[in-house]
Amino acid sequence: MGILDNLRGFEPKKAKETLDMLLIDRRNEFAELASGMGIPTTATNWEHTILKFCLEFNDCFYIITKLEGPNDDTENSHNKIHQFVTLIRQIARGKTNMIEITHLQNIAHTLAEEFKTIYKRLS
Repeated sequence: MGILDNLRGFEPKKAKETLDMLLIDRRNEFAELASGMGIPTTATNWEHTILKFCLEFNDCFYIITKLEGPNDDTENSHNKIHQFVTLIRQIARGKTNMIEITHLQNIAHTLAEEFKTIYKRLS
């Protein structure tokens, strides 16, 4: 079972095809995000790891921005907030300013959105 097999809501074969198409134009962004997170691009399936990170980051971002406010204390909201902070910490490790962090967050968001767009076109 590969890492793309456990992407919730995505069929593994189509996800692999979508990733391959995305890598044609966005390999540099994948590599930049991997480098910023300390993931070696020589590792097996490093692109799958980056894609999974991007999709989780994007999912958490949308959930966090839709919370009702400080009184929204449902268990799922708390878990997503914790997961989001953990994902941000992965990006922020070793960075010296917010511009670097924001740049990598924007890359993660863009890659996730483009993946979803390509995936839908293949459906």
